[in-house]
Amino acid sequence: MFRCFFPDEYLESAYAVNYEKLYQEGVRGLLFDIDNTLVPHGAPADKRAVELFERLRKIGFKSCFLSNNQIQRVASFNEKIGERFIENAHKPAVRNYQKAMELLGTDCSNTVFIGDQLFTDIYGAKRAGIRNILVKPIHPKEEIQIVLKRYLERIVLYFYRKEEGTL
Repeated sequence: MFRCFFPDEYLESAYAVNYEKLYQEGVRGLLFDIDNTLVPHGAPADKRAVELFERLRKIGFKSCFLSNNQIQRVASFNEKIGERFIENAHKPAVRNYQKAMELLGTDCSNTVFIGDQLFTDIYGAKRAGIRNILVKPIHPKEEIQIVLKRYLERIVLYFYRKEEGTL
């Protein structure tokens, strides 16, 4: 019933992903949500985020931010990082997931999406045929519409963990 929302992986943090292993598996493109995936909602890129993308470039990855935020938010976050980005992405619509892969020169077979929301980030990646990793939100402070979605996410994650045998 809820399978269309189940992530391919569920990890503690975007900073806990084994990126070296992903690269060894043939992944070359990484798509990221920003708010509550890499930094708290509305926060600028911090030292940890900047260092992560320096590390990813050294490994050999191409990255793109895919955000439903407006250009001011995404561009200001990206100032210290310097990656490609798509703002106002209308996730979970598939079009901008595909556009991001075009920007990176990757496809569904060698791209992974990393985000913190099931009904936008993960559902959109699944609809686009992209491997995905759900991460726990960095900070509890969120906009009201996201807070409401989190209640529904808990239900889906209950069934996901039950199926995975991690309850």
